Amino acid sequence: MRIKIINPNTTQGMTDAIARCARAVAAPGTEVIAVSPPMGPRSIEGHYDDALATPGLLMEVERGERQGVDAYVIACFGDPGLFAARELARGPVIGIAEAAMHAASVLAPGFSVVTTLGRTRGLVWHLAQRYGMERFCRNVRATELAVLELEVPGFAARATILDECRRALDEDGSEAIVLGCAGMADLCAQLQDALGVPVVDGVTAALKWCEALVALKLRAAKHGEYARPIAKRYTGDFEKFSPA
Repeated sequence: MRIKIINPNTTQGMTDAIARCARAVAAPGTEVIAVSPPMGPRSIEGHYDDALATPGLLMEVERGERQGVDAYVIACFGDPGLFAARELARGPVIGIAEAAMHAASVLAPGFSVVTTLGRTRGLVWHLAQRYGMERFCRNVRATELAVLELEVPGFAARATILDECRRALDEDGSEAIVLGCAGMADLCAQLQDALGVPVVDGVTAALKWCEALVALKLRAAKHGEYARPIAKRYTGDFEKFSPA
């Protein structure tokens, strides 16, 4: 099967790291295609970035449909464009926040999300509510690390994240940690070893969920809300997005 992982930001180094983590857990016979769109923000750290990342993300989904991709992972913890992508795709589309929260909810009675900037905490709580995860999510904690700081060699990001995870376990009563950024994916195993509790990275969780759904021969519903977009002409810079 072919699974396309779309990092909706345009930072190639982060996309490469995401790809390595996904390929390390992919089943034999799964081809992992990891891409960044040709347009969009370098990092996604709020609602504005979320909105402007979506057009490039949807371009990559449409391209994947022409390439025969079986399923998609949206590798940003805000799950930007998730429902719109499901209108375009024949196969499953999974967001990493969606996958990580659901995985954590079956591993522990409660989890804390450890994310980047404090300004994104409200967005994460909104997703927890949307996915029915509020009763499992004990807290959303910010490290105040910018997303691109996770890419800086030698930067003390791991120590900062580890300290916040420990506070989550001590203060929130959580039994598991959800990593609230795709850029943290390569830290997951180290953090889990250090903490001794489940630490869930949404990139790998979403990839395995996609593999399971494809193996079960399940596709996205195409009647009603997730039907293909209605054919119409868009104008201006969005003309190229006009649904056929």
